[in-house]
Amino acid sequence: MILRGVSKRFGATQALQDVSLAFERGQIHALLGENGAGKSTLLKILSGLVRPDSGTLEPAWPSSPQEARRLGIATVHQHFMLVDELTVAENLKLAGVTRRPADLAEEYGLAVPWTTPVGALSVGEKQRVEILRALAQEAWLLLLDEPTAVLTPLEVEPLFAVLRRLAGAGKGIVFVSHKLGEVLSLCSRVSVLRQGRLVESREVAGCTPGDLARMMVGRDLEPLPVERAPVAGTALLELTGFTVGRLSVDLTLRSGEILGVAGVSGNGQRELADGLAGLRDFSGSAVLEGRSLRGLSIRQRCEAGLAYVPEDRQTTGSVLDFSLEENLILRDYPRFARRGVLDRDAVASRSGELVRDFAVKANSIHEAARTLSGGNLQKLILARELARGPRVLIAAQPTRGVDIGSTRSIHRLLLEEKARGTGILLISEDLDELRALSDRLAVLCDGRIAGIVSPDTPAEQLGLLFAGAA
Repeated sequence: MILRGVSKRFGATQALQDVSLAFERGQIHALLGENGAGKSTLLKILSGLVRPDSGTLEPAWPSSPQEARRLGIATVHQHFMLVDELTVAENLKLAGVTRRPADLAEEYGLAVPWTTPVGALSVGEKQRVEILRALAQEAWLLLLDEPTAVLTPLEVEPLFAVLRRLAGAGKGIVFVSHKLGEVLSLCSRVSVLRQGRLVESREVAGCTPGDLARMMVGRDLEPLPVERAPVAGTALLELTGFTVGRLSVDLTLRSGEILGVAGVSGNGQRELADGLAGLRDFSGSAVLEGRSLRGLSIRQRCEAGLAYVPEDRQTTGSVLDFSLEENLILRDYPRFARRGVLDRDAVASRSGELVRDFAVKANSIHEAARTLSGGNLQKLILARELARGPRVLIAAQPTRGVDIGSTRSIHRLLLEEKARGTGILLISEDLDELRALSDRLAVLCDGRIAGIVSPDTPAEQLGLLFAGAA
């Protein structure tokens, strides 16, 4: 497939500018770039969701997703295209997949609960459904937009084995990722977009992570200094027999500590975060600085010093149709109200400060949150939560699907918050992130803590804990 001079503008934003690329059969081709660089727009054009303003595509432009499938193009989008009310099997049938779910699971090694409604699945489980649905369409060109963002290392390698096998059978694969190590180990060619333009396209052989990062951001990135916190910090959050659904754990989070929570998606991470944040009821004990969280509303938990960055920034973490300033005051709008009327000047002043302090790239605080890139939306949510000076921060998947520059900014914010004495519960499926930032690692398996270990624990031993075999 050959693209020549492809351009696309959305209002004042030039998403793509004169991009020419070729995707070949038998090749895994990485597409890199920061959030907002144009990667998702390019994939949407190839999948028939968006029409370009100019340019040509050989053999033909798909006019719709159905036409794309007819041309042999299948897509796994970064934001899921699933019907939450339907079961996994029903979603596959809706997509035109006629093969038995059990046969698909065996062939691709991506087990999912077929009879469960998609809305009840974790984000990682939903991702597996999306990948499986695309693989089952038997397309010649497979477009993968951040397919490993919610997978653990134990799940990634089996997926890569499938992709290598598909490429070996003559299929073309476009692989979008922010994980540079994955690109180096999987892909044979890499193309880099920056601000909608193609800045480089080359063979992967001979590239280093530093080379790829430099191509993406246009400069060298210095490593962040990370100091391990002493174990003897003051206990901030104490969980005893904390039970939500099948999750049941004992944990202590201390001041000035980042306690990482690792494990394969669907092993209790979501229950842990939702139970603490007040989205689901819990049994057992949860005490924040001597105050029980039992019976407290979400607002009361916030007032007690708890902040929450949820794993789904679009549906749980923000209101996309609200403006930036409206999203920034969701937690504490009463302080900006006088006799029931918002002081718009005060809201604008505070919002402007937060957007500047947290380096949120936006044209205006009055624009809708949905106009932000993934990384900037995540920074907006962090700005809202951290501006209140929390004692405990629950950060669930804070850099999922976020580019390398924004990831660095978010990591810096977390480390600065830790230095102020905040206790941070970092729930992530990115093992590299957990090992880089955490002072201790708690590994979840089947709703229980399989072990609390040093982040320097060898990957092989961590893998055994993930599987409950250690």
